[in-house]
Amino acid sequence: MASILRPALVLFGVLSLLCGVLYPLAVTGIGRAAFAHEANGSLVAVDGRTVGSFLIGQPFSAPGDFWSRPSATAPMADNAAGSGGSNLGPTNPALLDAVRQRLAALKRADPGNRAPIPVDLVTASASGVDPEISVAAAEYQAARVAAARKLPEQSVRALIGRYRQDPVLGILGEPRVNVLALNLALDGKAPRAH
Repeated sequence: MASILRPALVLFGVLSLLCGVLYPLAVTGIGRAAFAHEANGSLVAVDGRTVGSFLIGQPFSAPGDFWSRPSATAPMADNAAGSGGSNLGPTNPALLDAVRQRLAALKRADPGNRAPIPVDLVTASASGVDPEISVAAAEYQAARVAAARKLPEQSVRALIGRYRQDPVLGILGEPRVNVLALNLALDGKAPRAH
């Protein structure tokens, strides 16, 4: 029995050290050296104060702000610790009711807007904490934001263009806009990574 137990315990100890300590330290060290901003959460500071992350969505609801994609996280919206989708199928009455409520809220906020409402403004992402919206979703909101901030709509649309991110390598993903960066730019506060 001892001849079997001793090698098993030694192997357990070596693998625990290798996989549980050395490998995580190496990956963390490489990540911090090569991608310091991302490895530390892509935090955003304004006037020396952390206001969010470029990687985690935030709920915005003021008329003069661009609104983020809805979040299905619990117990509160955009809870990174509870990241995950609602797991509601397309025919689920709860999902249909949530989409109807979101459509109504968008129409109440901008009753004159007759453009089709982009799907990402009424459905949550798989993570529930998506920090970005499609360019179409940003453009849908441009008139409301411009009116609330008393800005020319063309200036707001130009800002959307300036903060537009194209697909990675030109093919991966869709054109998108980071909502936090866009709202900070509207506030005249240049977002600074730290």
